[in-house]
Amino acid sequence: MGDALGDTSDDAGFEEDLLEELRGAAAVLDPLPAGLLQLAMDAYLLHDLDARVAELTFDSLVDAIPVRGVEDPPRMLTFQAGELTVDVEVTDDGLLGQLLPPQPARIEVLGGPATAHPLTVDAMGRFAGDTPPAGPFALRLRTGGDVIVTEWLRA
Repeated sequence: MGDALGDTSDDAGFEEDLLEELRGAAAVLDPLPAGLLQLAMDAYLLHDLDARVAELTFDSLVDAIPVRGVEDPPRMLTFQAGELTVDVEVTDDGLLGQLLPPQPARIEVLGGPATAHPLTVDAMGRFAGDTPPAGPFALRLRTGGDVIVTEWLRA
């Protein structure tokens, strides 16, 4: 231990040794799931530093009341970024959505560093994609000079 003058070199060495032992124990007892590190690196490669994040305000998996007799309902998502609302329906056939208020935009479905699928937005702000997202996905919207990215979700 350190002396009265504040020598803490022994304490620092002890703390480093303890941290190293804890890291080793965590790696054995609670290992990182396979592919998670790669997934995190892939998501980081897709981030836009100047992008605003559209917050998830509704997810039918969490917020909706189940309807009796309906099997495998589509997943409904609503994102909010300032005055812009993005409504998205995720089905086995793909994505359907709308921007409110309607406006010109370029939308990409992100799923990994090499998988950005562009979607066309019509004059009413509607868009559709015929490829359902597989695994984690996000949407990147370019409206005028703004870039907006939704939160990442698992399909």
